[in-house]
Amino acid sequence: MTFTLNAALHARNFDVSLSLGPAETVAVLGPNGAGKSTLLGIIAGLIRPDSGHAVLGDKTLFNLDAGNSHCLPPHTRGTALLAQEPLLFPHMNVLENVAFGPRAAGANRASALQTARHWLAEVEASEFADRRPGQLSGGQAQRVAVARALATDPELLLLDEPMAALDIHAAPMLRRLLKRVLASRRAIIITHDVLDALMLADRAIVVEGGRITEAGPTRGVLEKPRSKFAAGLAGMNLLPGIITGRGLTSDGGLDITAHPEDGAVPGQDGVAVFSPTAVSVFLSAEHGSPRNSFAVTVTDLEPHGDQIRVHAGGLSADITPAASADLGLTPGMTVYFVIKATAIAVYPA
Repeated sequence: MTFTLNAALHARNFDVSLSLGPAETVAVLGPNGAGKSTLLGIIAGLIRPDSGHAVLGDKTLFNLDAGNSHCLPPHTRGTALLAQEPLLFPHMNVLENVAFGPRAAGANRASALQTARHWLAEVEASEFADRRPGQLSGGQAQRVAVARALATDPELLLLDEPMAALDIHAAPMLRRLLKRVLASRRAIIITHDVLDALMLADRAIVVEGGRITEAGPTRGVLEKPRSKFAAGLAGMNLLPGIITGRGLTSDGGLDITAHPEDGAVPGQDGVAVFSPTAVSVFLSAEHGSPRNSFAVTVTDLEPHGDQIRVHAGGLSADITPAASADLGLTPGMTVYFVIKATAIAVYPA
């Protein structure tokens, strides 16, 4: 049983096609306003697209193609949406919150409570059963929200940045929990965290401007990004351009010396990708064989672990605090970013 979606919403410039296998998790990455939450809203039935169709197993969620107007209401779709905030019912205790879904689906009270206790145990929250949501910490409430979503036995679990509102202590536990429960389920997770994507998702898609601009195995998307957003998420510099016999000519006119990977053809659209740790910063042009030296203007300096990240010319370099002090770096300065050819990967876009 698979899930397939093709949907367009003109008011939001949204047009996406997506499919999932029976036990597969897909991470949805992209900048704010790209259409990620719109995607989940359309699947869950909270947003009606202008056209398209979606099928979950043997159930047609909506079919709005060629004059059709079939559109299932949210509660009959077999999906469960877990948002950034737990959104627990404040007038119910934890056990009643988790039992609400099974009860709404027609289960008797005894069966619904049994299901609720099972999932509270699964998320290690049984001890909170008699508490009201106002008596829970953020991490505890989000674990209960996971149990409530899973208690409905959804065919497709939708997670909209479930770790975003958690502190650094609660997030790792929820991440481990989701890794365990998603192993045998179909899920879509929106995240801005590279660790969430790597730990939880089999595949990743990048959504920009309402379109999927990049897709593939999660590790492949992050290790060989082809979009600016994926490169930024992976902490890499990316320059798009045209592949040449000796490297790449960027869209900004930089001639980059590197060794295009096998299969890269001169004249083809491509990207040059390199780590900020591979960039050296100098006050004057440095030349060597083979090196790349670009004049750039410093726009910002920020702490990055035990390094200083230098932002300049749309690129980043990581250097030591001592090197930054020796260079006297300040925003507005012109410096030279120098990268060895062997540190740059060039491949088709």
